Amino acid sequence: MTRTVTPTTTSTATLAPDLTPPQPLPAALGPAHRVEGRDKVTGRATYAAEYGAPDGAELTYGWPVQSTIASGRITAVDVDAVAGMPGVVGVLWHGNAPRLVPADSQMINQLQSTDIHFRGEVVALVLATSPEAAREAAAQLPVTTVARDAHSVLTQDDPGMYEPETVNPSFPGVSERGDAAAAFATSPLQVDAVYRTPGLHNNAMEPHATTAVFGDGKLTVHDSNQGGAGVQEALATALRLPPENVRVITTHIGGGFGSKGTARPVVVLAAMAAMQFERPVRVVFTRQHMFALVGYRTPTIQHLRLGAGADGRLTSISHESITQTARHEEFAEQVAVATRVMYGGENRSTRHHLTPLDVPIPSWMRAPGECPGMFALESAMDELAIAAGLDPVELRIRNEPARDPELDVAFSSRHLVDCLRRGAELFGWAERDPTPRARRDGRWWVGTGMAAATYPAMVNPAQASVTAGPDGRFEVSINATDIGTGARTTLLILAAEALDVATDRVRIRIGDTSLPPAGVAGGSAGTSSWGWAVAKACRELRTRLAGRTPEEDVTVTADTEQDIEAQEELSRHAFGAHFVEVRVDGDTGEVRVSRALGVFAAGRIVNPVTARSQFLGGMTMGLSMALHEEGLMDPEFGDYANHDLATYHVASIADVPDIQVEWLPEDDSEVNLLGTKGIGEIGIVGVAAAVANAVHHAVGVRVRELPVHLEDLLPR
Repeated sequence: MTRTVTPTTTSTATLAPDLTPPQPLPAALGPAHRVEGRDKVTGRATYAAEYGAPDGAELTYGWPVQSTIASGRITAVDVDAVAGMPGVVGVLWHGNAPRLVPADSQMINQLQSTDIHFRGEVVALVLATSPEAAREAAAQLPVTTVARDAHSVLTQDDPGMYEPETVNPSFPGVSERGDAAAAFATSPLQVDAVYRTPGLHNNAMEPHATTAVFGDGKLTVHDSNQGGAGVQEALATALRLPPENVRVITTHIGGGFGSKGTARPVVVLAAMAAMQFERPVRVVFTRQHMFALVGYRTPTIQHLRLGAGADGRLTSISHESITQTARHEEFAEQVAVATRVMYGGENRSTRHHLTPLDVPIPSWMRAPGECPGMFALESAMDELAIAAGLDPVELRIRNEPARDPELDVAFSSRHLVDCLRRGAELFGWAERDPTPRARRDGRWWVGTGMAAATYPAMVNPAQASVTAGPDGRFEVSINATDIGTGARTTLLILAAEALDVATDRVRIRIGDTSLPPAGVAGGSAGTSSWGWAVAKACRELRTRLAGRTPEEDVTVTADTEQDIEAQEELSRHAFGAHFVEVRVDGDTGEVRVSRALGVFAAGRIVNPVTARSQFLGGMTMGLSMALHEEGLMDPEFGDYANHDLATYHVASIADVPDIQVEWLPEDDSEVNLLGTKGIGEIGIVGVAAAVANAVHHAVGVRVRELPVHLEDLLPR
């Protein structure tokens, strides 16, 4: 069962894919379904692994050969052993790979040395005339290695652990206000607990893939990524090519969740092979490849100490996190940063600790930092509510800050309390008996839980151009990337609105570095950043035209960089509240989420149809984190043992029978021209805590390590 929210009236039209003339379909009032939806369901939409070679050239397929040790070096690659196999074109390895300009991102520095940094690292790429031939030869390629001692398990007391100066992207690693330890020691109410989350793995529907073509000194790649401009810059620098000679096309992307936010090994390998062998090359990672090569959410160990007065008001907040990083590249997830903004309290401490291990490089995964960090904080807040004898909603309201509690600046807008109260009303929270293990329905124990959510509202500089033609139509161009969120549709709505025309008179061109530059589709900043530039350009063009149709094309280009630089210092965040009901089988410990509700204050919602999908997707992913997803590190091999979807489990439609979404009216002009904040990630934040809190309410067992296992809930 789902909740329908009455949308703002807009107009829409179905358009053909980018770079083709728009279909002359009439505009229709109402919420806009994805303009590329028909192309996707009919198979007309073309993804990175579906582009053929130009001018009838034969396509070559690359298949990676991966290291079987976690640390060591390569002593030999016997290329001749596979040279005569059917269809084999060649082998790219450190002995013949183009020398790259070393990059800070080790994901770019592919096949540059004999060093092996983690199990699963690419040690060679076999090229053949078919994917089957490439895969067979890759399996037969002899690679001799010498192993070193490796350490791949995250612990609380690793001697190599240190405090990073900054955490993703550039937050201070340590934040202190007052004396949290002293205040905690004298607090009448105390929560002192350790929470753990496992390694979590990005599994977008479309695997990472690239089709690369090189000729006449120019490189063109059809690549599955979240931001073509960054990939273009990375390839141009690494391969010593002028940026204008590198074109990155991202017409359709089948999901990313952060794992496609920068250039990943797939595009580097394909580009190098295309240049080295002077052939069009396609490289597609399998699901198994993705578990080692594209980034993942690091496991976390989090120590929370909350001190409060008898009335539940916080006097001390301390949040320490331990995460892992690859030994050959630092990535520090900002696990404790959300705690800095959530609740009031004069004495505060947040610290990040990082342990270098012989593991793949962790990276972004939907709501990095906020997602695992809020599991710990919101679980601890639930424990504090019980200790204080307060309703969990009331406890949070009592600790609502008037200003950002650490930066001591105003919020651009903050409606967390409104989300909490509206969510409690919709969910029927007032009817809840707070006593754990008090409600049973046949064999099922029933419990309810809640948690708050937050995510920063960010904007990045962008450029957009809009052209008015003598036929009364408009073409908007910006190198935005639609990773499946509905960006095309949202930009179409914003452009038509700013131009004051029907959407069937507007064509949107995105996903190509030949268009005006724009930032990555990440950090929930896409619509806020790209839409600002589009709306600004369209408004300027509308003013210039003054209602007339031009006799020849008129183009206006707008840039938002100076607008962003001029913004006042404020604390800009979206907020939300999650409420869930769970059922726990009294005999087996099986957990089912029977109801889930999310209420959000996330700025202006441009398109209710695609927005609702983003909230639902985030909530489902959070439920998956709570009950299913768990990367299991094998300490002997230094690798995640469950590296496919047969053994790494994710939620399905059966896991969400009743899920509701609502958002509050909010228009935050302090974030951008549009009043938007971003919605792609806040939906996942807090869900896991709400589920764990509901499980405690159902059976009286506090689960502090995810995912919730059956054995956690069975009588001991």
